[in-house]
Amino acid sequence: MSEVTVVLDNATVLDVVAGELLPGRRVLVAGERILRHEPMSAATPIPQGAVRYDVGDRTVMPGLCDAHVHVLAWTANLVELARTSPHYNAARAAEIMTGMLDRGFTTVRDEAGADYGLAWAVEQGYFQGPRLLICGRALTQTGGHGDMRGRGEVGVSGIADEVAFGVLCDGVAEVRRACREEVRRGANHIKLMLSGGVASPTDRISNDQFSRDEIRAAVEEAAMADLYVTGHTYGARAVNRAIECGVRSLEHCNLIDESSIELFLKHDAFMVPTLATYDALAREGVAAGMPKALNDKVYDVLDAGINALRMAHEAGVKLAYGTDLLGQMHRHQLDEFSIRAQVQPPIDIIRAATCNAADLFNEAGETGVIAPGARADILVVDGDPLADISRLQDPANKLKAIIKAGRFHKNEL
Repeated sequence: MSEVTVVLDNATVLDVVAGELLPGRRVLVAGERILRHEPMSAATPIPQGAVRYDVGDRTVMPGLCDAHVHVLAWTANLVELARTSPHYNAARAAEIMTGMLDRGFTTVRDEAGADYGLAWAVEQGYFQGPRLLICGRALTQTGGHGDMRGRGEVGVSGIADEVAFGVLCDGVAEVRRACREEVRRGANHIKLMLSGGVASPTDRISNDQFSRDEIRAAVEEAAMADLYVTGHTYGARAVNRAIECGVRSLEHCNLIDESSIELFLKHDAFMVPTLATYDALAREGVAAGMPKALNDKVYDVLDAGINALRMAHEAGVKLAYGTDLLGQMHRHQLDEFSIRAQVQPPIDIIRAATCNAADLFNEAGETGVIAPGARADILVVDGDPLADISRLQDPANKLKAIIKAGRFHKNEL
């Protein structure tokens, strides 16, 4: 048995799977893992070298997961970002990721831009941030959501890096090659741009992108590497064809309909709404660097997002927490809680940011829970987030401890 290194006494453990609070518990951490939690009455010998804290009946819950971030996006102008030194971008990413960990996010899934180098750097402790899961570069067709060239720009052909967070690929052969390249570079999943978007200069949000054969090729390549595919999608048509072709994680999904809900349930797919970004873009997108002509597209999806979430929640679609924030708007990462609270109870929003996200990442039981063998990614919260989810939106005052992989990032116990 691994030796206990950290003990949290008098904890009220939030079992996110069961949706209940367990008072009077002792949480035992051994290295980077949770050993177990048990009643305070248990006669467990505690090694002399273990660090012990009385958390005073505060809530002990899993660290948060954000399933849709862009850690390199220090500006909302993605064209400018693509033309900036990658070394400068990496330095800004370190700052952004430290802010995420300060908010209680211990695992984030980057949805285009970050590579294995950033993941390694944070893992090896060169800067403080959440564990980083990456897709590398998103795959985009010519003129797709990841193609940041203006209508008059030329000079990119085949597979190339000059399109910001994306790699251009047209046809099944190029899609396969691009997938294999991202797998070689350490991707945890593959991302496809499957509809138009807000930040891209030459497409409409209603556009469908990539043929079914191209999508199926990416799904097959991912499966051969024991990975999965996530898709940028807005409209029902784009969402539906993606699910039918085997895409596991559908991002945004603001404009879905009942036919989409049926397919989510039939194929056990995940939906990752990113409502915080539309709210933030509407208020300050241009100030954050988004060109006004592109920022105006946010109004095509702003109000529809909450209705899509309501439909999915009521039907029992598997939901994960995402934010998709850019530039100065990263500070709104926790706003997703209050926006979703318009249509969801606190426990379901918390599940989206813990155990549901872990399931999406193929890490069920590995993260997102306070359970034996899980990663020791732990928050100590002053108060009951099930009764008042805004407790999670005030990390400076309400998060008394942030533990990542068994090490304290913040300790006010």
